[in-house]
Amino acid sequence: MSTVGDVVPRDGKSKPFDIVETYQRLLAEDPELTMPVAAIEALIELLVHSRAVTVFETLDLVKTQSEYLKSRVTNSISLSAGTDLFQRYMISSLKPTSTGNFETVRQHLLSNGRLFVSRAKAARERIANYGRHFVRDASVVLTHGGSRVVGALLSKAAEASASGGNVRFRVIYVLNGDRVSESKRAVSDLRARGVPVATIPEGAVGYAMGKVDLVIVGAEGVVENGGIISRLGTYQLALLAKAAGKPFYVAAESHKFVRLYPLGQYDLGIDQEVIEFRTEDEPGSTEPVDFTDITPKSAEAPEYFSSSPTKPNTAVDAVDYTPPALVSALITESGVLTPSAVSEELISMWY
Repeated sequence: MSTVGDVVPRDGKSKPFDIVETYQRLLAEDPELTMPVAAIEALIELLVHSRAVTVFETLDLVKTQSEYLKSRVTNSISLSAGTDLFQRYMISSLKPTSTGNFETVRQHLLSNGRLFVSRAKAARERIANYGRHFVRDASVVLTHGGSRVVGALLSKAAEASASGGNVRFRVIYVLNGDRVSESKRAVSDLRARGVPVATIPEGAVGYAMGKVDLVIVGAEGVVENGGIISRLGTYQLALLAKAAGKPFYVAAESHKFVRLYPLGQYDLGIDQEVIEFRTEDEPGSTEPVDFTDITPKSAEAPEYFSSSPTKPNTAVDAVDYTPPALVSALITESGVLTPSAVSEELISMWY
């Protein structure tokens, strides 16, 4: 059986392969990379360094290392979609009854794995082409969370407008106080493309909903019943959109479809400390606040003042679950799906 942690490379001399370190390096090197794709690329690098010489050893190694990687990431929902999908791909590609040179089989697997990754990366562009048609002339789009695929979708709609199209739209962006630099980059990118953007705090969503024509968000995971797991605050956006009669669209790649069927907010399989009851105030919380003391200076918090991208935030934000009854449609690279069609899509992917 395979062991967790470091894997001795094929040459026996190089530094032991660490899948967690590799995964984190891939995300740091390419900020546009999604967690599932980074996990798949890490597993491909694992196979490059692997000393396994049989099908069973290879499958066991990938399974063990996938579980180890998921155990080292606080919120592994999005990541697990990639590792599970890659394992399924391997099972369908590697047959225990296969004959011939195993090295040839392994190279074929690596080649197809890299093709799989390239197709997954191209999914964002296809979603943008599908989704831009939902953004109509004079419409107001509400979004939040800094989703890359939503950013690509809105950028594609802006390109259509700039090239002489008749689509002129505006965006209301809900700012996340914990990720100021991420929010600023998303807003700046849209404004640079000529899209008028208004920013509002999370507490103003209900007030602004009357001016909104549609809501578009991304997702960390799409679950079996067609609901989504996404950045904390997505659920309340969906509730307010439903109450106001506004369509709520989710843009997500199919490699984020995960075999999970949550029964509610607290059944996601991860630990989150969103609600913490206390009987005592935190130290210093009762003292008068001098706002001149807490206003950041440029040397203390450059992300508030610099327009250049800051180092990606590695902290894992809390997520919430939005049930399928609140989702109008899912925009994927395979087309536009209703929430009820997600289960059929998962079946086609897995069986």
